[in-house]
Amino acid sequence: MECHAGIVLTASHNPPEYNGYKVYWTDGGQIVPPQDNEIIEEINKLKYEEINFNSNSSLIELIDSEVDEAFIEASVKNGSFGAKEKKNFKIVFTSLHRTSITVIPEVLKRAGYNNVTIIKEQAVPDGDFPTVKSPNPEEPEALTLAMKKAEEIGADMVVGTDPDSDRLGIAVRNLDSKMELLNGNQTMFLMTKFLLDQREKQGFTGNEFIATTIVSTPMMNALAESYGIECKTSLTGFKWIAKMIKDFPQQHFIGGGEESFGYMVGDFVRDKDAVTATLLACEIASDAKANGGSFYKQLIDCYVNYGFYKEKLISITKKGMSGAEEISKMMIDFKENPVKSIGGAKVVKVDDYNTSTSKNLVTGEVTEIDIPKSNVLIYTTEDGTRMAARPSGTEPKIKFYFSINTKLDSAENFKKVDMELEARIDKILKELKLH
Repeated sequence: MECHAGIVLTASHNPPEYNGYKVYWTDGGQIVPPQDNEIIEEINKLKYEEINFNSNSSLIELIDSEVDEAFIEASVKNGSFGAKEKKNFKIVFTSLHRTSITVIPEVLKRAGYNNVTIIKEQAVPDGDFPTVKSPNPEEPEALTLAMKKAEEIGADMVVGTDPDSDRLGIAVRNLDSKMELLNGNQTMFLMTKFLLDQREKQGFTGNEFIATTIVSTPMMNALAESYGIECKTSLTGFKWIAKMIKDFPQQHFIGGGEESFGYMVGDFVRDKDAVTATLLACEIASDAKANGGSFYKQLIDCYVNYGFYKEKLISITKKGMSGAEEISKMMIDFKENPVKSIGGAKVVKVDDYNTSTSKNLVTGEVTEIDIPKSNVLIYTTEDGTRMAARPSGTEPKIKFYFSINTKLDSAENFKKVDMELEARIDKILKELKLH
């Protein structure tokens, strides 16, 4: 449409009292510094009484089905990979009261998925989100109705998207045939591997890259290394991944995501996109089922091949001005009184993204981090355990991200090793008083 910018007002994945405001630039990616600060400066110059609430309707042009149709076509084209036995693949879908109900059912239908059950109670748009505490697919509670329906009808997969349809939660049947909600790291890894497998069939050209963020699973780096391609790592937020695509036009972006349940398939959309990602997940799972496997079993195979990485996110809510001060103090305390060990393993590296420095605690060497400044601290131990701390950019929370890993010698030992890793994480949380 040759627009200079786009603005999205959105409820996003937050509780009903919050609204989001997203600004996109000419490349279709969200704005990054210095434009974001320049806009805020202009807003701060404005007095409330100067705001004109009376719109000039002649300047407003409504867009509707034309843009929807273009997006649906692009999603089907970019997310379809010829999966088999789609007619036998059962999906339960919930839009959690908002926007994805307008496109995801149609995208799945056009891609050949006709066995889709929609949670009707959550299909009606409602900004109060009456059936959930928070419309966030990261929270198991948000998918309660969908999970219950999946067990009733014997579905293969549950998909739930957040209100602005950029995050998706996926539940699949585990080794005990029970529906299990996967985390963003797990879905991101498997979707990226699938896309790399498809690219490999065409032949790599040597300029491909995938993308992840500093608080997401280190498995993404191991994956890229195994295919001989680059994995670029950015700050949290898809605006930084979009910036990578813009900054490196000579390279081909395959796909990428972050732990907070967001994924981007190719570069035709420059933000996390739950619509195309939903189709991609269904293609992977449907094809796996047709070949006698499953989404879950493929994930376990990846743990055998790349190492068993297990992640956990702990979020602590601190509302209001006093809450913001508490979060700020907690971050300062972590910097001034750094953690010496995590789970019995000695901390050997501290990355401070606020000062753009990485300090090796063994050698004392300090190197520069070539990523824009952000209020994030990451501790790495001698056994590869990682802990990151950062204030949320969208909610009154401080977030702690944990990643631990070990070898998995065979798929048969998955349950045993999984329990061992879970116990290790619990021990760490108690040790840091975050349990």
